[in-house]
Amino acid sequence: MGIFTRFRDIINSNINAMLDKAEDPEKLIKLMIREMEDTLVEIKASCAGVIARSKKTGRHLEEVQSRSGVWEERAGLAVNKGRDDLAREALLEKRKFAERGDALDKELMELDALVKQYRDDIQQLEDKLANAKEKQRVLVQRHIHAARKRRAQEGIRKIDSSDALVKFDELENRIERMEAEADLVNYGKQPTLEGEFETLMVDDDIENELNRLKSALSNRDQGTTEA
Repeated sequence: MGIFTRFRDIINSNINAMLDKAEDPEKLIKLMIREMEDTLVEIKASCAGVIARSKKTGRHLEEVQSRSGVWEERAGLAVNKGRDDLAREALLEKRKFAERGDALDKELMELDALVKQYRDDIQQLEDKLANAKEKQRVLVQRHIHAARKRRAQEGIRKIDSSDALVKFDELENRIERMEAEADLVNYGKQPTLEGEFETLMVDDDIENELNRLKSALSNRDQGTTEA
């Protein structure tokens, strides 16, 4: 397959559609990138060759134009010296170089147009290559995320299929039994002598507070009646 055929196939390709149909998108995108890079190297090499030819043709054109000018000057000199025969020969040489110059000028224009086309092709291919590399980056990220998700799901399945949950239930039951036993320690326990005296003291404090409150209310009622 020629370089230009490969180039046109790459430029006209729909990367998204190709990846959607591929069994292994990552492998396909790698192959596409490699093909683009190889084609880009060849196009740049061809472009460099044409640029070299263009420069060489330009130099040759300058030489031919210079020789044409020289023969024109010689024809003028011959005319001034009355040597029309030499003037005719000089003008024939000038015509040869002028015709050669026209051909070189045309060739130079064609080479310059080809260089421009090469540069346009290179730009298109570089854009396509950048797009493909971005697709590759996205695919790699998706692959990494998918792998992490798969490992997480496998870990969840392992936990579900193991006796870890059973062990957690057993531990919870043991804690609940220990809490229940602690509650039963003081259940139905008779109060101690010291505890009974403390209760009496609390009862006295409550009674004193109650009497104080009653006295205050009584004094307030009396003051209201006298007024």
